[in-house]
Amino acid sequence: MSVDELRAKIKRIEEEIYKEACRAGREMYKEILESIDEEIGRERNKEEYRNKGKRQKTVKTIMGEVEFSRSIYQTKDGKYIYLLDEMMGFDGIGFVSVYLSEKIVEMICKTSYRGTSEAISTMTGQSISAMGVWNVVQAMGKKVDDIEIANANAAKKNEGKGEVEATLLFEEQDGVYLKLQGKDRERHGESAEMKVAIAYSGCKSTGKNRYELSNKVAAANFETIEKFYYRKEGVIAATFNLDETEMRILNGDGAEWIKRSITDDSVKYQLDVFHRNKAIREYVCDAEMREQMFEFLYSKEIDKLLEYIEALTNSVEDEKQKENLCKLLTYFTNNKNALVSYKSRGFELPETPEGLEYRNLGAMESNIFTIIGNRMKGRRACWSINGGNNLARLLTLKASRKLNETISNLTSAILGEKYSQEIQTPLTAAKSPITTGSGYNGYTSAPIPQLKWGKEIFGLKSFSELKF
Repeated sequence: MSVDELRAKIKRIEEEIYKEACRAGREMYKEILESIDEEIGRERNKEEYRNKGKRQKTVKTIMGEVEFSRSIYQTKDGKYIYLLDEMMGFDGIGFVSVYLSEKIVEMICKTSYRGTSEAISTMTGQSISAMGVWNVVQAMGKKVDDIEIANANAAKKNEGKGEVEATLLFEEQDGVYLKLQGKDRERHGESAEMKVAIAYSGCKSTGKNRYELSNKVAAANFETIEKFYYRKEGVIAATFNLDETEMRILNGDGAEWIKRSITDDSVKYQLDVFHRNKAIREYVCDAEMREQMFEFLYSKEIDKLLEYIEALTNSVEDEKQKENLCKLLTYFTNNKNALVSYKSRGFELPETPEGLEYRNLGAMESNIFTIIGNRMKGRRACWSINGGNNLARLLTLKASRKLNETISNLTSAILGEKYSQEIQTPLTAAKSPITTGSGYNGYTSAPIPQLKWGKEIFGLKSFSELKF
């Protein structure tokens, strides 16, 4: 046997072992679900829940599709409910396991829907289409949206649950334009600005001249200024205890929507140094003029800087140069009080926490790329408003290092989505007029029995108990 033949044989053996392991795993998964369903049936309140037979369902797992049976029950008020679905956190017409959902979401943050589909189908026992990946991302994005809105509502009432104490909080905001598709392109134009914000408590040294932002959180969305501000505050309040925050340093490029965050004197705004310096280099072609402007800036002589630019606009003869100087004058005048960095303005800053440093701001350009731009901009990518928002929510969770934790907490065991077709069998000899599929709202009217053994062993919660 040649070396090539031996390698090919070993590869086939590995493939067969993997297939057999997945098959055995699917059988075990099926037995576990059905045994839980049987135990639920034995311990249920038989007067409250009448057993009306079994229905089959398919759950997509990392081992492949698992088809199992579970009982359906009729309540006293005539509604139908699957107690197993309630206990396991199932919803929708089909299911995707949390572990598979995590793998899909982790991959979609790195590559396209088609690329994610191919990677998942190659590396697991589960075959999933690009549309199936899209469905998971939309479902997860909508659930994260519910969480962010709930956090925003709590923040508005000063009831944020954040525990990180930061007497000085740093915020940076910027926007990135992304191309739109379909009806959203017709409605909003070829592209729309996705607003992005980050907040952190300082910088931590990770090596020689290397730092990372401590306790970083991020938010991103296509929505309006007011709605984005509302969402951003919720994201911050979910991590930071704002009752302990004495001062905020806000860094931005001068956009009006960013200035919406200047709510009182505790927020100190500075014009992003990169954008400030870029404006001088872009609008002023003469090297001596640029040098003089930077000299006024670094000596904090802002009035002299503005007077100098105004004098230049009245003295130059070239119309294009005059136009550019006028733009620069307007830009700097609108941000007059923010031209000097926070460190040079004499603020009495809170004491620096142990292990952190208060460094110059300017991390936003890098974060725009790493959070949003690297995944969503370029490569001929076009987005719908909702689709872009849903993916951006997952990307910001990843940037905040909360992606896997959030996904695991969204449901106790399963993410519901329309992947597999439910096998329809009669409820009784007389067909029930009650819908038992998507849209059924039997959860609140028919609470599940309190099965302590199930929750203790599997760490499960009923869907109605989950807090979003």
